[in-house]
Amino acid sequence: MELRVLRYFLTVARLESITHAANVLHVTQPTLSRQLADLEKNLGTQLLIRGKKKVSLTDAGMLLRQRAEEILTIADKTEREFKDKNNLVGGTISIGSVESLTSHYLFQTLKAFHEEYPQVNYYIYSGTGDDIKEKIDKGLLEVGILLEPINIEKYDFIRLPQKERWGILTQASSPLAQKEYVTPNDLVGVPLLLSSRPTVQNEIANWFADEYENIHVLATYNLISNIVNFVDNGMGTAICIEGALAMTGSKHLCFRPFFPELKFSCVIVWKKHKIFNQATSHLIQLIKYASQA
Repeated sequence: MELRVLRYFLTVARLESITHAANVLHVTQPTLSRQLADLEKNLGTQLLIRGKKKVSLTDAGMLLRQRAEEILTIADKTEREFKDKNNLVGGTISIGSVESLTSHYLFQTLKAFHEEYPQVNYYIYSGTGDDIKEKIDKGLLEVGILLEPINIEKYDFIRLPQKERWGILTQASSPLAQKEYVTPNDLVGVPLLLSSRPTVQNEIANWFADEYENIHVLATYNLISNIVNFVDNGMGTAICIEGALAMTGSKHLCFRPFFPELKFSCVIVWKKHKIFNQATSHLIQLIKYASQA
């Protein structure tokens, strides 16, 4: 399976047209059609549904599209690293980060790093901890900022000293906003928006204790930014970290912490025993040094 053919396939999938893709790729339509047919033959499955007006993907085609994007990302990254090998320190560092205020620790370090190594570029990805771990495992990300609880046995890591408080994000006009803090009993019967991560749900269930059976979960979410509109429109109250309020930028919402208090740490992780490019290796050393200062 050649990288060139995978690029052809992705172009067709994106444009939904063999004719338009052939023009973009500067190849003839028969040549492109033959390459795609050979790809289907080699994989032993149909990838494309060729309609009169557009081309669509089969289930196998959608799977290949996902895998091809991952393969080409790694291939392009590898090529850049070898092209940059003659630089003093250059290349691209890929970083994944959860939505958390404590993640500013790494970006303060990046500012100092950039001043010393201005040739380095960055790719920043936001997602859940599980998403970021998966991309680190696949080599698509090199460094990740994760919010505990999360399994980090496979990674080298530094636990940050700051902790994120858990509580609720609610409308400033709601009765819950008038409280200094909220207890499990305060949230019984309230439409709640809860993280979809099983590890977080387990921690929240432990905090609610006996009242967990009585709560009403209206919706689950993966990123905090996805549920701000729910809260802003009075459709529910989100269970989230305190940093969510600063990330919303809304003057109509407020955060109230849990009582008993529930706090988690953030960790900076990278894959064990991996050989990084020069830029990433220098950044990891700076992170280690800064954490000991």
